[in-house]
Amino acid sequence: MHAQSKPLAAILLTGLWVNVSEFLRNELLLKSEWVNHYASLHLTFPSAPVNGALWMLWGFVFATIVYVASRRLTLLETTCILWLIAFPLMWLGLWNLSVLPPGILPYAIPLSLLEVLVATMICRKFAPTV
Repeated sequence: MHAQSKPLAAILLTGLWVNVSEFLRNELLLKSEWVNHYASLHLTFPSAPVNGALWMLWGFVFATIVYVASRRLTLLETTCILWLIAFPLMWLGLWNLSVLPPGILPYAIPLSLLEVLVATMICRKFAPTV
């Protein structure tokens, strides 16, 4: 693999991992929590294709940020800092809007930490820093 293609490969593989992880967690494991919480608010859980496409975009943007951060920070620093920026901040915003089902957090917290750790490991493996 050429040196110039390593960053792109790392970002694409990381984005794939992030999106698969998000899908498995939110669509397969926690979907009923989301749907029931929204129903309790007399809302319909947003699951149109455009919503999925926007979350996929989020996953690839996040993968790019993981790649950039992993160039300058250690594995642990990248994982901790990016997890704190991405997930608790997102959950605080959702909680502020009353659309966060608190029942997801015992699952979402460790699984999202694992997601960021593996994302960082992918970036470091496929495009190691020099």
